[in-house]
Amino acid sequence: MGVFLFICKQDGSSWSAKQYAAKEEDNKDLTAEGSDLYSLGRKLVSLAVENSSGGGVTSFFSYTTPNAGVYEVKVGGGMVMAAAPGAAASGGGAAPAEEAKEEKEEEKEESDDDMGFSLFD
Repeated sequence: MGVFLFICKQDGSSWSAKQYAAKEEDNKDLTAEGSDLYSLGRKLVSLAVENSSGGGVTSFFSYTTPNAGVYEVKVGGGMVMAAAPGAAASGGGAAPAEEAKEEKEEEKEESDDDMGFSLFD
């Protein structure tokens, strides 16, 4: 996974960015310019993808002052995806119903009555 940090500055109506790297070996001296923050961000993402091994991309921008900020681009790494219940069961319509019955049975087993005492005794 590659993490790229860029220091961004606004000069009039245009934005410029220069890569920041804590370690000298990570610094690739990447720079970009854009007419607005959106176009600058697209260019920075492209630069980061070109200079990494590929994979999923996430980006984040945070203002530090009204005319400056930090743009972070992460390339690669694992992505967690969640599916809606029942969406993963293709063709097996009975499976979700069986799971629901099992969950209800487990809930009954954990009631206070089975423990022999109550919270309010």
